[in-house]
Amino acid sequence: MARHVCKGDTVIITSGDFKGQTGEILRVDTKHDRVFVKGVNLITKHVKPTRVAPQGGIITREAPLHISKVSPVADGKPTRVRFVKKADGSKVRVAARGGRELSTLRTASK
Repeated sequence: MARHVCKGDTVIITSGDFKGQTGEILRVDTKHDRVFVKGVNLITKHVKPTRVAPQGGIITREAPLHISKVSPVADGKPTRVRFVKKADGSKVRVAARGGRELSTLRTASK
């Protein structure tokens, strides 16, 4: 099933503690319907010193958000996504707000 967001998209958080924040998608976990957004939902993890990492320390990284809580950004506002087949047979993602083309999913086959 096609997802409404892809890696590299700029998205806005539509609900929860981080509502209104924007960021770029780093990774999409399709098995669990989760996305990792750069700079949003940061967690800190304390790491003990080991032989591999003798320094140890505190690591800050992004935690996943549910995919339904994010929407692609078009003109600074969240938008829904349409999937359109072009005349040449390629499939593209189009923003419902404004009709701007977001990305090409499948190119035309010859």
